[in-house]
Amino acid sequence: MEESMVKAYHIPFLALPYEVWRLGPVQKDVFVDLSQNPQALLSEYITMTDNGIQSIKAFDDTEFSDAEIGMMDSVIRQYGHLTGKELIDILHRPDGLWYKTAERNGLLWAFQENIENNSDIRLDLSELLDDCEKDFYKETLDIQLAARSQRVAAYV
Repeated sequence: MEESMVKAYHIPFLALPYEVWRLGPVQKDVFVDLSQNPQALLSEYITMTDNGIQSIKAFDDTEFSDAEIGMMDSVIRQYGHLTGKELIDILHRPDGLWYKTAERNGLLWAFQENIENNSDIRLDLSELLDDCEKDFYKETLDIQLAARSQRVAAYV
């Protein structure tokens, strides 16, 4: 989602840092939260059934712009039917950002040999853009990060 938003609009979707892990880009904090107790974290939104995941609440789109909703719909249409393995294969294409970053940082061999599962190397999504677009992306990212810091400070 993040990569698609950056390519299409030159702006971040969630403005979260993604690290280069063996199976693809990972947002570490989300991974940790979902690994510890996903049902508790998401209990007011979903429930697990014998048939899979069941929604409890209707999707509330008020937190998203029309462009973000459109991007979510587009990504779901394009990738929603794929398996995890198929998604990994797409992310691991040699022309992709994950692959280029892993290669540049000497991680490919360690990942392929299952010597390493993760790294603290972050993807730089601005690499997907030309110089003029990079400046716009970085300015927008800075604005989103500053706004998030203010919201967090307000809760403290």
